[in-house]
This record gives sequence, structure tokens and C-alpha cells, in this order.
Amino acid sequence: MRGITTAMALLAAIITALSGSVPARAQDNYPSRPIHIIVPYPAGGIVDIVARAVTEQVGRDWKQTVVVEARPGGNSNIGTSAVARSEPDGYTWVVTGPALLVNPDLYKDAGWNAARDFRCVGLAVWNQSVALVHPSMPVKSIGEFVDLARKRPGEFNFGNPGTGSSIDLSAQKLFQVAGIKLTNVGYKGQPQALIDLMTNLMHFEIVSLELALPHIKAGSVKPLAVFTDKRVPDLPDVPTIAEAGFAEAAYVPWYGIYVPAATPAPLLAKINAAINKALQNPDVQRQLSLANIPGKPLSLDELAALMKADQQKLTTVIKTSGMALQ
Repeated sequence: MRGITTAMALLAAIITALSGSVPARAQDNYPSRPIHIIVPYPAGGIVDIVARAVTEQVGRDWKQTVVVEARPGGNSNIGTSAVARSEPDGYTWVVTGPALLVNPDLYKDAGWNAARDFRCVGLAVWNQSVALVHPSMPVKSIGEFVDLARKRPGEFNFGNPGTGSSIDLSAQKLFQVAGIKLTNVGYKGQPQALIDLMTNLMHFEIVSLELALPHIKAGSVKPLAVFTDKRVPDLPDVPTIAEAGFAEAAYVPWYGIYVPAATPAPLLAKINAAINKALQNPDVQRQLSLANIPGKPLSLDELAALMKADQQKLTTVIKTSGMALQ
């Protein structure tokens, strides 16, 4: 009996050793097959463009194929939850914004928990945005608009491109800080909302800078403040939201690159290093600089701290704004 037990123990040890050596070899050879990048938003949008700029450069550096797939739906829940459930082998990434951090607080069936299910391996870009009104609105600054909105609560419409989106979160924070109430009108994305602002169906919106700039220059909309850390060269006379007197509402959303949390540490380090290298590539910098602030190389620990801080900040915005769980 003792001999059988010893033999079984030895066999178990051999099996354990062999099973552990397979992932180790796979890690040594990584990446040995194409990398699959999920973008949980429509193709051609800002997230898709950012994802391709960074990850395709990683592919060139690695001499490995990178496949970028747009998988929109459910306010990014469909694509993001698919990555949360994927194998933690380094071959499936997701590129997304604040929705990854806040959607579990907004949707009962989001399908993931940010802290438990994901590790951030790179910061691709900070997305600048601008507060806009129709040119006929009798205000010249965000302060004047706030004063007007305080006198007429609920009378002005806010074109919301998506509950829990970076734009929505920026707006809700501003409304809280300014003490104003606008009527929320939901849209499926920014383009249609912006069209309705230009035709004066909406009264106030916050729009991604790259989408808004052509219409600002054409005089179709009036900029009041930019949600950036410093003034934008294309709009030198437009103050930042902090300069306008609402520093507590200053929030510049960022888009990160994430992998499943159980991805082995050596792969996390390798992916993080590759993304940081790509972010320093001049061509990538140029692509990311179109109305945005290019991401900068950050360590895994720095990214984890940023992810945690933003999640806490945005969760507070959600709770105090009264956004309903859907």
C-alpha cells in the first residue's frame, strides 16, 4: 500500500511539473500567434482609431499580426465582457475608456468587475472635450450659462451621447459642482447629438474635441470651455473648465488597454513594455495628437493606481448624480 501511495504521489508530482512547464514555454515564446484586440465601440470612432494606432505599432515591433475587431453593443458591455471571460494568455486585449470602470455600477448584467477581472497594461490617450451651446444662446462663457441655467432649472436640454460615457460623467460632475439641473436627452453616440445641437434642438453638450473642432471653426456651435489641463492651441481664447471657475469639475477621461487579470506576470510585463515603446514612436504620437493628448509610458503599478483612483472618483459621481442602475 505504501508503495502504491508513493508511486501515486510521484506520478502526481510529475503531472504537476509537466502541466506547469507548458505555460512557461508558452510565455517564453510569446507572442507566437496573432493578438486579438477588441474595441467595444463602432469601427471608425475615436477608440477604434486609438486602438489601431497603438496596438498595430506593437505588432510591427513584435513582427506579429494584430487583429482589431470592433464589437459594439450594450454601451460597450458586450465586447468588454467577452475579454473578461477570455483566456488569460496575453492574446486578447480590450481598448476602452471609463465605461470599463463604471458600467458594473450602472448595469446589473455588465458581466465583469473592473478590479477583479482586468489589469491595465497601457494608457493610450487622454480624450479632450469641449462644452458647447448653439450660437443663439445668449451667453459668452460657461459661467454665464450656469447663471442662466440656475434661474431656469430643467428648461435647457442636455444631449447625452450615452449613460455612463466619459462625456456623460464629465457633464454630471459639472452639473453637481455648478448646482444646475438640465433635462437629459439620450442619444446613441455623439454625432447625432451634435447635429441636434447645431439645429438648436439641444441647448448644451460636451463633445470630443476632434469631433467638435470643424463645427466650431464653421461657427455652427459656440465653445464655452475645454475639459483639458491647459488651453487647446486650436482654441486659444477658450478657457479650461478650471480657469472658468469650476476646477472641481475638471476631468479628462483616458482610454486604456486591458487584459484579463489572471494573465501571468511575465506576460503583463512584456505587454506593458511593448505598449510603452509604441507610445514613444513618432508616428503613433502624431496619430494620437489629433485633438487628443497622447498617452505616456506608465508602469503596471502606476496604471493600477490610476485605475483605482479613477474608479473611486467616477463611482462617487454616479452615486451623487442619481444615475439609475439599468
